[in-house]
Amino acid sequence: MLNVPSQAFPAPGSQQRVAAGGRSKVPLKPGRSLMDWIRLTKSGKDLTGLKGRLIEVTEEELAKHNKRTDCWICIRGLVYNITPYMEYHPGGEDELMKAAGADGTELFDQVHRWVNYESMLKECMVGRMALKPFAALKESCPIVSEENRILNGLFSKKKVPDNYSKEAVPSYDWFQTDGSITVVIYTKQKDMNSELVIADLQERKLRGELIVKDYSYLLHLELSYAVHEDMIVQVSEKVGKVEFILKKKEILSWKKLGQPLESHNSFVKRTERGLYYRKCRLLSKTNVSHDTQLFCLALPLGTHLLVPVGHHVYLRQTITGTEIVKPYTPVPSFLVSTFKNPCHDDQLHIFFIIKIYPSGLFTPVLDALQIGEYISVSNPEGNFMKSQMEDVEDLFLLAGGTGFTPMVKLLSCALTSSNNLRAVKFMFFNKTEDDILWRNQLEQLALNDARFEVQFVLSEPKKGWKGKEGKISSSLLSQFVKRSKCDSKVLICICGPPPFMEQGIQFLQDLGYSSKEIHCFTA
Repeated sequence: MLNVPSQAFPAPGSQQRVAAGGRSKVPLKPGRSLMDWIRLTKSGKDLTGLKGRLIEVTEEELAKHNKRTDCWICIRGLVYNITPYMEYHPGGEDELMKAAGADGTELFDQVHRWVNYESMLKECMVGRMALKPFAALKESCPIVSEENRILNGLFSKKKVPDNYSKEAVPSYDWFQTDGSITVVIYTKQKDMNSELVIADLQERKLRGELIVKDYSYLLHLELSYAVHEDMIVQVSEKVGKVEFILKKKEILSWKKLGQPLESHNSFVKRTERGLYYRKCRLLSKTNVSHDTQLFCLALPLGTHLLVPVGHHVYLRQTITGTEIVKPYTPVPSFLVSTFKNPCHDDQLHIFFIIKIYPSGLFTPVLDALQIGEYISVSNPEGNFMKSQMEDVEDLFLLAGGTGFTPMVKLLSCALTSSNNLRAVKFMFFNKTEDDILWRNQLEQLALNDARFEVQFVLSEPKKGWKGKEGKISSSLLSQFVKRSKCDSKVLICICGPPPFMEQGIQFLQDLGYSSKEIHCFTA
């Protein structure tokens, strides 16, 4: 999952990203939910104040609209009057005002680039930013030869970040046999692994994205000829080489690999790369508690997608004409049956544990999905690094409800891969015993591994409950989060509803733990 400093443009009613010391979402007034916003946008009311006209907006004109009662924001060249949206924004008006009367693209990309603002704010669009006079652009827009346009698609040359030398930027080549095509990407990185490679082959379109630290390299082509969808992805970790092996449908010699598509052969910061979605088919739904289900989705045959520890994906559905996205952490396949050691991910399927809220907007749509229907799943996102667990001696996991999901893979990784680990302690907060997910497996794991301890805390226990009671508090945490020795290296991970995380972070900081020792996920 992802922790960021603040929230700028979330969908109303969506869950807030909270960082250690960050701000949680602001309580909304009654009648200001996501569904209420969608109803307003479809009511026919003029939300722009321009009676349906679209205008060209100069920088000077945009700057005039910088008040709470008159607020325009530019995102990627489009200008929106977000004044009517203010009260529906769960991050609060102050966050929106940071970009009032200005270009908010960078702020938007830092916090919520996954939000489909074009759909959410389409009824608020004022127009486009006016182009600067041609004379001012002459020097910065050199003429690109027709030859270069054809060779490189949308770019006259590979996009290279300013702080990267050309020698360190990934490059690709290809070769063929009678029956196959092999595309080779040289990442020039020695720590490349399968989780850092996301590849999709659909019909003749090949899209391969490689994560190189904070950057993204993209290979995006329409292949010259048809190939079979069952692509093989091979990663040579020691030399940083990635291979896509494609099977030809016809035995013939290719003169070229294909035509470049959007952003082909580009190398940019990850935050600048748009999220990519593929449609996944629902294979099964299984009840795991009275209000929570396990969803099993089949990845397309031509997709290679592994979600790293501590990362999430977004599920996207169109609801009443508006695209809605929500972040969810997949759970590893071994959780479907029981804990196994070590863990090997099923690369053909992706699993989610999702709590269904009957009065919600998104989860009832998921609940109503029929077997065989499709839902869009994004590339992974997140900033948790396995290196954060290096040399950790005491790992503490704090989860509320379905905040359990990112902890599972983290727990498995820690117990099977960490050499210095002395103890893993998991405090799991729920309302009732019926809400506790995978209780038997957690208790069995505690019996099998002396380093692991689990405690269940219930806020609404039934008579006879012998465990701990209450909600997250300083007193509970002071007893639970203790170093095994005075100078031991500690990592505390927390995930759950925004108030749970906000309170938990504050309690931990009050107990003397630093922000470097706390990592916050989003449930």
